[in-house]
Amino acid sequence: MSMRTLPLVFINLGGEMLYILDQRLKAHNTSEDNSEKGVWSENDRKRVMTDIIGTMFSKTFMDELLKPQQLYSHRTMKTVLTRLAHTSIMRLNLASMDRLYELMIMAFKYQVFLCPRPKDLLLISYNHMDTIREFVTDTPVVGNQVDETQRRIIEVYSSLSEGEFQLLRQTLLIFFQDMHVRVSLFLKNHLQNPNGCFVLATSGPVPHGINVPGLIRSFDRKGREVRRSEFPTGGNYTSPIREGCFDLHGDRVIRLGLNMYSVNHLEETHTSKTHSVKTDDSPNLMAKEELNLLACLMGSMKVENTAKAESSFRINLFTTDEEEQAGTSGGTQQKLSEDEQTATELAQIAGQFATEEDTERRNPSSSKGDDLLAMMDDL
Repeated sequence: MSMRTLPLVFINLGGEMLYILDQRLKAHNTSEDNSEKGVWSENDRKRVMTDIIGTMFSKTFMDELLKPQQLYSHRTMKTVLTRLAHTSIMRLNLASMDRLYELMIMAFKYQVFLCPRPKDLLLISYNHMDTIREFVTDTPVVGNQVDETQRRIIEVYSSLSEGEFQLLRQTLLIFFQDMHVRVSLFLKNHLQNPNGCFVLATSGPVPHGINVPGLIRSFDRKGREVRRSEFPTGGNYTSPIREGCFDLHGDRVIRLGLNMYSVNHLEETHTSKTHSVKTDDSPNLMAKEELNLLACLMGSMKVENTAKAESSFRINLFTTDEEEQAGTSGGTQQKLSEDEQTATELAQIAGQFATEEDTERRNPSSSKGDDLLAMMDDL
């Protein structure tokens, strides 16, 4: 297992979360000011994006993420991303975050599957960061945080060998194992099968530095080529495209990691569950480390969020309580197997941050955006 996987997972999943939220907030932007209650304005959208990105790329937060460590469970990752989303004025309920997390996971999984080379995982991450930087062009301070984080990513990962990148990719594939949520955007474009597995093309350009398959060359003992023969490849492969830029700015060449929600796909982003996800009831030996990470990360988020003492806006992704309960009970089961003591400790850590949210949810004035992500019925 690679010890350098966590930062890339967090940056890419966080980027996908920002893509979805940005699209939803724009879709519900029908007022240019705050005069109409229950409507998200353009100022609200910019504030949500700026707050989340500012916390996501804060120095304290990145210091914790960039420490060499094992990649943790889906449950811990979802908890951290939920806390990240709640550093803004927005609040997501459990069912909302479940749907959102499924979309993030499947989008990033698709990108990893199609990644030409293990090293190109960096280009996918840089595409996410380049797009995130565009969200905060009006806030240079936050933009500088993104730049500084990318410089640190370049410094840490540029020295990794091909073997280390291959181990990183393998760790990601293990992380995605048994996640087969169907996304209609993928299904309609024939990128995903009805069972939730992705369709991999057997044509197109080969990775940079790789020859087009189909040719066998034979050499003698002196290294001279003596014979050539061809064989059918079963696909239509072409010469590789040029290599993408691994610097702070530049043409990444590959399109993986860009915002696939930039064009309206409201009717094309449904998700549905499969029942192939396996649960593991064995003790989780990483539970203690996960708790420590969760405490550190959530603690740094709390520091970033202490100045935001005003009312937040709760977002319901389902139109009725019955639908919400059905969505929650029917969601993909992602379980962190741990003993009773560890579960209690985790609940205590998360509970430290719940008081303010509970108070806000009791406030009738915090209903703004209740139908904001009704698209999660469509996601």
